Amino acid sequence: MNFSEDQIQRYSRHIILQEVGGVGQERLLNAKVLVIGAGGLGSSLIQYMSAAGVGTIGVVDDDIVDLTNLQRQVIHNTERIGWLKTESAKFAISLINPDIKVVTHSFRLEQTNALDLIKNYDIVADGSDNFSTRFLVNDACFFAKKTLVSAMILRFEGQLATFKVGDSCYRCFCGDTTNFLYNDIPSCGQAGVFGAMAGIVGSLQATEVLKEILKIGDSLSGNLLVIDALKMNIRKVRLKQDKECKLCGKNASIHDLSIHPVCQD
Repeated sequence: MNFSEDQIQRYSRHIILQEVGGVGQERLLNAKVLVIGAGGLGSSLIQYMSAAGVGTIGVVDDDIVDLTNLQRQVIHNTERIGWLKTESAKFAISLINPDIKVVTHSFRLEQTNALDLIKNYDIVADGSDNFSTRFLVNDACFFAKKTLVSAMILRFEGQLATFKVGDSCYRCFCGDTTNFLYNDIPSCGQAGVFGAMAGIVGSLQATEVLKEILKIGDSLSGNLLVIDALKMNIRKVRLKQDKECKLCGKNASIHDLSIHPVCQD
């Protein structure tokens, strides 16, 4: 690939890195990443991927920008309250790096559209704020054979993991959705979230996505990164594949996305 003079200047700090170089920057420019959620995690994730030169970024979100979002969702601003989050993110990306192709998906991800959408991208980065979506994304990535970089935050804590086909999946970590007490898990709106946590974890998520594209360093696959901001502690926990997992285990019983409910509204 022949870089333009602007691209050489824009990505110069990447290109001089031995681990990236011109070949790596070309990989970034040719990559397609789907981001689930343009909220707190998605804000830092999307901005750093845009700055790094990830060529195509898809953004899935059916929500609009609200004043309560702005404490942590730094890709949006006061002037864009009421905008679709996908359109606000697209506008912000255009200011960071006009070379990036942004594909907006302003609808809710569900069993009827998840697989068709995800199969068009190389990597999926999930920053959704509910467990039903996380399980759906995990299952769709498994069937589409796509790498999933998944993150979550609540209060002063965050978690980050990478799931690849052949290794553990999100279900190995969280178990069976039918036994998962969703109502017992508070949302950010109920329990609160320390705004800067979105920046910390979202930036780490972007780092992992870029590493996966570049095929450098040690993948987080098979591990869970746990961040505790109050104690300023980061630890890595090994995630072993569950042989009884209903999705990726030896006697898997989940063979498609039909187990996920269809949205009625």
